[in-house]
Amino acid sequence: MFVVHTIKDFGMENNTYSGDGVITGSGKVNNRLIYIYAQDFTVFGGSLSSAHASKIVKVMKLAIQNRAPLIGLNDSGGARIQEGVESLGGYADVFLQNALASGVVPQISLIMGPCAGGAVYSPAMTDFIFMVKNTSYMFVTGPDVVKTVTSEEVTAEELGGALTHTTKSSVADGCFENDIDALLEMRRFLSYLPSSNISKASTRHTTDSIRRQTASLDTLIPDNPNLPYDMKELIISIADESIYFELQKDYAKNILIGFIRLNGETIGVVANQPLVLAGCLDIDSSRKAARFVRFCDAFNIPILTLVDVPGFLPGTAQEYGGIIKNGAKLLFAYAEATTPKVTLITRKAYGGAYDVMSSKHLRGDANYAWPTAEIAVMGAKGAVEILHRKKIGDKKFIDEKTQEYEDKFANPFKAAERGFLDDIIIPKNTRYRVIQAFSKLKDKKLKNPDKKFGNIPL
Repeated sequence: MFVVHTIKDFGMENNTYSGDGVITGSGKVNNRLIYIYAQDFTVFGGSLSSAHASKIVKVMKLAIQNRAPLIGLNDSGGARIQEGVESLGGYADVFLQNALASGVVPQISLIMGPCAGGAVYSPAMTDFIFMVKNTSYMFVTGPDVVKTVTSEEVTAEELGGALTHTTKSSVADGCFENDIDALLEMRRFLSYLPSSNISKASTRHTTDSIRRQTASLDTLIPDNPNLPYDMKELIISIADESIYFELQKDYAKNILIGFIRLNGETIGVVANQPLVLAGCLDIDSSRKAARFVRFCDAFNIPILTLVDVPGFLPGTAQEYGGIIKNGAKLLFAYAEATTPKVTLITRKAYGGAYDVMSSKHLRGDANYAWPTAEIAVMGAKGAVEILHRKKIGDKKFIDEKTQEYEDKFANPFKAAERGFLDDIIIPKNTRYRVIQAFSKLKDKKLKNPDKKFGNIPL
């Protein structure tokens, strides 16, 4: 708390403040040790000097050494101009510790005010970023610089506000109404996470019976296979006390990610959302889910995958944007993951998207389906039109063959016969069957081949 900067230029030698614009330390949240730093915008705009950086680096090293989560409350204008290159070196020191801490302890950034320049890259290297509506901003260059260089006129809110980063860029994982909400929700969020990669998330006592049935799930899937339904209903219905902490809920809405508890244990959930783009996988949803899967795997959090996916989204925009490599990110993440994985196919699982969504072939531990599941290379109509393209004008013939294809493949039984599914379960029993599956996987041990790390298609 007594650290001060050593800058001697621009009259700074007579302008010092104890702590130099950042408060660092440790404390307990829900009786668990955490390390934290909070930047103070009232001291040199929260700008980072080498002294300021050294304090952050010290607390980061303690978090790694003592295996405790690291929380950053960020409110900084960037590098301290009066110090010059030393402040840039300080940022690099912080970035290095972010990289070394990654996968060792959870790192969470809470953006509590305007952050610019180097001040946005440290949060970007952490596991989760949360913002506050109307008061927090993140941008590499501010509106004035943007106007000077590109002649674009844009407000701070449009350029890097909470709405921008939760709906367009996916930089932030969520936003809150005010500072108090943000801090309270951080406490709740931390309760889902383990302290480090060698500890387990804390178990919370629940009075919610593991045998609780939800009769409404038996009618969740519409009779018409082209009608949507809300996958969140399934997530909430099986979660303890129906509590679901969703992440990135306003970005790539065709896939859902977040945390629930099952019998008191933290579970990461990845689920296709049929309400948006019919649940198709695209560039944004693949990236969103892949990063979440890798976080869960790094910290040994079991993953529940709920599947209703008709395939990858077609179109030139997707192909030019790199859907192949971006889709491969999710494929790579699931294939590499050694944490317990339980998969449930509710309806469609078509084509390569079936493989990607934690299939048995990617080392899924328990793979289930509802009786309404359809597992095939593609939908019946498209398949028949390819198989019988010469008779495509004969409507009666095509309808007959479509029905024949549906009878054969629009069900889960072919996949079950080949051992690609472990069981076909009654929807209302989903909570019990999923909890049962995860309970058997508590002591799972699986190791990938020895290597430095895999080269994920970034």
